[in-house]
Amino acid sequence: MTETPNSKKYDLEERTFQFAKRVREFVKRLPKTIANIEDSKQLVNASGSVGANYREANEALSKKDFVMRIKICRKEAKESRYWLRLIDIGQDRDLGIEEQYLENEAVELTHIFGSIVTKSE
Repeated sequence: MTETPNSKKYDLEERTFQFAKRVREFVKRLPKTIANIEDSKQLVNASGSVGANYREANEALSKKDFVMRIKICRKEAKESRYWLRLIDIGQDRDLGIEEQYLENEAVELTHIFGSIVTKSE
């Protein structure tokens, strides 16, 4: 896909990778409470799974396998949002801004993968 000055290239492999990396950077800055430590583990796993399953979908052996992997991507994106909503950022305004960005990205990824499922079935 070529880019024109007014178009945006959507590389989902890179986008899901950046989402997982940004989640990891976010987690490093969180207050170290027992709840945040446990919720962060879940968040890190879910956010990484979005991209890992997308890559597996791109190597799918069949259409059915592809759709299943994309559904897993959608599920993991939803789960990432859930864990983000549980995280306690304390009074850190910058963390709040980053948390909102990550939640929005999780929602967008959920919608993108939902659309792929709809068009693929």
